[in-house]
Amino acid sequence: MTQIKFGTDGWRSIIAEGFTFDNVRRVSQAIADYINGTQKPGEGIVIGYDNRFLSERFAEAVAEVFAGNGIPVYLPDSAVPTPVAAFAIKHLGTRGAVMLTASHNPPEYHGIKFIPEFAGPALPEETEKIEANVHAVIASGNIRRMTRREGKDSGLWRRVAPLEDYTAHLAGLVRQEEIKGKCLKVIIDPLFGAGIGYVENVLRHLGCEAESIHNYRDPLFGGTMPDPAENNLSALKERVLGTGADLGIALDGDADRFGIIDRSGKFFTPNEILSLLLAYLIDDRGERGLVARTCATTHMLDKIAGLHGLEVKETKVGFKYIGQSLLYDGALLGGEESGGMSIKGHIPEKDGILGACLVIELLTAAGGSLTEVQEQLYNKYGKMVSHRVDIKVVPEDKERVLAELKDFYPSRLDNQEVVKKIDIDGTKLVSRDGSWVLVRPSGTEPVFRVYAEANSQEQLKRIQEQVRRELKI
Repeated sequence: MTQIKFGTDGWRSIIAEGFTFDNVRRVSQAIADYINGTQKPGEGIVIGYDNRFLSERFAEAVAEVFAGNGIPVYLPDSAVPTPVAAFAIKHLGTRGAVMLTASHNPPEYHGIKFIPEFAGPALPEETEKIEANVHAVIASGNIRRMTRREGKDSGLWRRVAPLEDYTAHLAGLVRQEEIKGKCLKVIIDPLFGAGIGYVENVLRHLGCEAESIHNYRDPLFGGTMPDPAENNLSALKERVLGTGADLGIALDGDADRFGIIDRSGKFFTPNEILSLLLAYLIDDRGERGLVARTCATTHMLDKIAGLHGLEVKETKVGFKYIGQSLLYDGALLGGEESGGMSIKGHIPEKDGILGACLVIELLTAAGGSLTEVQEQLYNKYGKMVSHRVDIKVVPEDKERVLAELKDFYPSRLDNQEVVKKIDIDGTKLVSRDGSWVLVRPSGTEPVFRVYAEANSQEQLKRIQEQVRRELKI
């Protein structure tokens, strides 16, 4: 039987191999047992799903199990983004949500994750309990189910349409006066995913229109991955340049991450966008607060926060840790280099739709192009460049490198004195001039991820080459 293990963001497997209706029901029963076995506020569960193959059928299978366990279910009529499912938790006052998605993974994958009552990613202690429940369900074979008709007759099966309520909430997080009457020409690419229509709806709410591409369901995602990385956005770039648009915005498969194209066709990395947004929140909006970032995310956030006397909290990789800082530390902004972000006043879950709307506000307020805004940022705060490289090794080399990383502490990186070693998640070395490198192993395959940031592309390359040379990877 397929091993069901919850990773960084839920359980994922290949459709019809590991991700089957039987296994989805087993996981649903395990989550239902967890909910019924804990004392948390709220009633019922939101069930969200993306545009992948059989998503709506898998969602109905989940609903049957929860209703069978006496837990009211709120099921939408169509696909919803992960942040919208999380928002619905707070809006409806439920015990949490189950989201059926494999996010930006290839089309043959599907996944399921649990979002607790606080509307952010589940913590390891929660997913570990759910995993233990899965084993118990497999051993007992006990899965309680209720048909849709029975659920509706008993009042346990309820329909929900969160688009308008979510749109109104999001419109309240942006400065509407900055956008109304000064609408940009924006091209939206939801990459055939669950984010279809959401950014457009927010813009319509503000009196603006946007053109969309890839805005229909395709479970094969046009033959690629629903990942808003630069190499997947050639059609968006072409459309932006061809129409003279001010901005191109892409979302991943469940719309919790974003990708940005400037009117010049330049792709802006999430690290670059996070820096622009933080500076905008501080300099233009006058907002203050702690800044939360993962250990793999740009230190430009530290430069910007430091100039204003703001604290930066560094966390492990994974938005679950950023979410906790948003929830309990009152963080102004929380972000990660893979494209997840949220702000104070929103849910503690990453939201690509929010990120897109804030970029639109920023650019409307600034005028000009994102490239010009970025140059202004560099003039005020300085410049850093970052990059990640994934290095495959043979399994025996992985064990060797892991052992060597425990004592890996060179005195210098590219002739700069190393002043700090951080080991909260991998091995991170920080130099006196602010440049740094982080080496993290993959949890599932013989791969090391080497993140680096420096003051120039040349320095960045030399740091990466030095680390690879000294670790022999």
